[in-house]
Amino acid sequence: MTSKQAWVLGLSSLASFMMALDSLVVTTALSTIRRDLSASIESLEWIVTAYNLTFAVLLLTGAALGDRFGRRRMFVTGLAVFTIASVACALSPTIGALIAARALQGLGASMVLPLSLTLISAIFPPRQRGKAMGLYLGFTGLATFSGPFIGGVIAEGLAWQWIFWLNLPVGLIAILLTTRRVEESVGPNNRLDLGGVGLVTFGAFGIVWALVRGNAAGWGSVEVLSALVLGIALMIAFVIWERRTKTPMLPMRFFRLRAFATGNPANFAVFASLNGTMFFLAQYFQTVHGEGPFGAGLRLMPWTATLLVCAPIAGRLADRVGERQFVAGGLLLQTVGMGWITLAADADAAYLELLPALIIGGAGLTMAMPAAQKAVVGAVQPQEIGQASGAFMMLRMFGAVFGTSVTVAVFASVGGYASAAQFSTGFTAAMGAVTAIAFAGMLIAVGIPGRRPAVAPATSGMPQGEGVA
Repeated sequence: MTSKQAWVLGLSSLASFMMALDSLVVTTALSTIRRDLSASIESLEWIVTAYNLTFAVLLLTGAALGDRFGRRRMFVTGLAVFTIASVACALSPTIGALIAARALQGLGASMVLPLSLTLISAIFPPRQRGKAMGLYLGFTGLATFSGPFIGGVIAEGLAWQWIFWLNLPVGLIAILLTTRRVEESVGPNNRLDLGGVGLVTFGAFGIVWALVRGNAAGWGSVEVLSALVLGIALMIAFVIWERRTKTPMLPMRFFRLRAFATGNPANFAVFASLNGTMFFLAQYFQTVHGEGPFGAGLRLMPWTATLLVCAPIAGRLADRVGERQFVAGGLLLQTVGMGWITLAADADAAYLELLPALIIGGAGLTMAMPAAQKAVVGAVQPQEIGQASGAFMMLRMFGAVFGTSVTVAVFASVGGYASAAQFSTGFTAAMGAVTAIAFAGMLIAVGIPGRRPAVAPATSGMPQGEGVA
């Protein structure tokens, strides 16, 4: 690894660390926020999904802006927006203000995360990319591992607002070092696809709004159906537009590449399953087992620690044996782990009964993550990595919104917060939905190509990633 590669990997990982830490500490503090701000289950969902909403809607735009105006410049801009929004979260006096600030955080993240993946993928050659992505996710694993513990300590020992103040020093350090150590780069397009930006932004917003509002407003309501129909229509118009414009922000020919077309929906299932589990797991330990935020954070650490251990190993081995085994195998383990919890997690279940399932499921998810990333970005030419990364991250966030929305809807249909038994009933039903999502993703992941031969030179004109089955 050269010095330039090390700086890009380190700073991209630092940015991802900040956002992963923020996500996990928020999840652990949901019960505390619910009591402090008198929040309903719908408001708690909005704390999570307001971030995911703006993130998912603007991801392709963030990647396109980086390709057009400079990846480093937009990466730093996104870090600044995210850091400012974190301060706004910490100062929020009401649940509405907190939700609005979380949406602003998502705006910053929509520039930072796809461009962090782009910067890494662009500077590392294909033979090193899997290892680099594994290290990237492994460093993120430090945040994932420590997030529940830190969130529990802060929520119980100080106040939940301090979980957002943590982003201020990290954000300032990341901004300063990025401007000094990362070189500027741009993508292949020399102009911004404004038509594509408008169509994908409003189309994605309609679909995500329908997913988020479906449980509260009713899945058959005029609001939800109108948003869904409008969103789908605009996304169809986006596909037509991208096929005809000379400088598309997302070339539709990417979907003719088997690794791209299967890796993306498989990763959708990974993050739908992950976020559906994440939303309720800490609440389960607090509501059913009677733990405080600190105790719940400690009980989550064996689950989150798998990212620290498994992601670098899986990323390195994916370079040798191909991505299919790790994505499909990882989703199989998640299916087994969450199925175990669905059957075992009643109101009387002891923590040790659930611990093996948590480790199995966590190991499966962290096996799948770096391999799915490598499959998707490895399917395109190096100069197209920014566009592929934006699509990958957008579908990942759609998965997060979908997983949270589905599990909340299932939980609300049969469970509630009135008693430990009632919460446990809703929780097991929600974990059953998570299990089904993971199983569907495993079936899709079987279609990912096997180990690809050596990558042809970019001048050959052939797309990368058309490997053997």
